[in-house]
Amino acid sequence: MRVLVTGGAGFLGSHLCDKLLAEGHEVLAMDNLITGDTDNIAHLAGHERFTYVKHDVTNFIYVQGPVDAVLHFASPASPVDYLELPIQTLKVGSLGTHNALGLAKEKGARFLLASTSEVYGDPLVHPQTEDYWGNVNPIGPRGVYDEAKRFAEAMTMAYHRHHGVDTRIVRIFNTYGPRMRINDGRVVPNFIKQALQGMPLTVYGDGSQTRSFCYVSDLVEGIYRLLMSDEVEPVNIGNPKEMTILEFAQHINQLTGNLGGIIFKPLPKDDPQQRQPDISKARRVLGWEPKVSLDEGLEPTIAYFREKLSQELGEEMGI
Repeated sequence: MRVLVTGGAGFLGSHLCDKLLAEGHEVLAMDNLITGDTDNIAHLAGHERFTYVKHDVTNFIYVQGPVDAVLHFASPASPVDYLELPIQTLKVGSLGTHNALGLAKEKGARFLLASTSEVYGDPLVHPQTEDYWGNVNPIGPRGVYDEAKRFAEAMTMAYHRHHGVDTRIVRIFNTYGPRMRINDGRVVPNFIKQALQGMPLTVYGDGSQTRSFCYVSDLVEGIYRLLMSDEVEPVNIGNPKEMTILEFAQHINQLTGNLGGIIFKPLPKDDPQQRQPDISKARRVLGWEPKVSLDEGLEPTIAYFREKLSQELGEEMGI
């Protein structure tokens, strides 16, 4: 297949490009680099089946030649990003999704939307199944991301029903791994960066809120299986192994040998108290479940951040 990946220079998008190339496909990565980074795809430069195009998908998308699949992964994806870039976040979820769907319709391509567990908001159902409609504050600070993704899902299904576009929707739960940005603002980069610098880890609230962490290679495998499946309605992809943020912080300190301890700060507005996917559907429909344990995934992730911090220090010192 010839596949377009929007957000192809981002954390997830770049790993997806790797997977698609490994499966023998031709890949066109599109990214405006607001939160993406060409370092994430530098290793693909010169690959005969890979092309990168700098483009903002909130503008009309033109691609010459055939396209067999469009994977829409363009979007700021951390609270820090969408609080700093609220309008861009709303635009890429609405206009960007519209443009990507328009391209898929024109090319007769399969379309896969990267949605998110954030569509469940601060859930009143636990764990979250795909038929849960969510508990989202549309006017809260996180609403720009949550509602953009909910709108993107609605538009995807509208194109499927009205225009007959062959669509897929993946709801992605907390994912981690190499190529996350060091100042991403999400819990994994925050904790690892603080730990490697010997600082106390910042836990918001009392740390009793829960998350479920999926390693990036597991997530990408699930997404690829969904792309190749016949499932039109949303599918949760994530790790159902739940832990509290406080437990996670203690674990990171232990793994890195950090003696800085933990400090507590007030919980941000609308921060979800619980987040755990029910992956029964993914198991049934895709034959998928995560395989990488937390420690197996954290080892290369910590190594990646250690190298990044070393590079930053070298640049600051002019080395």
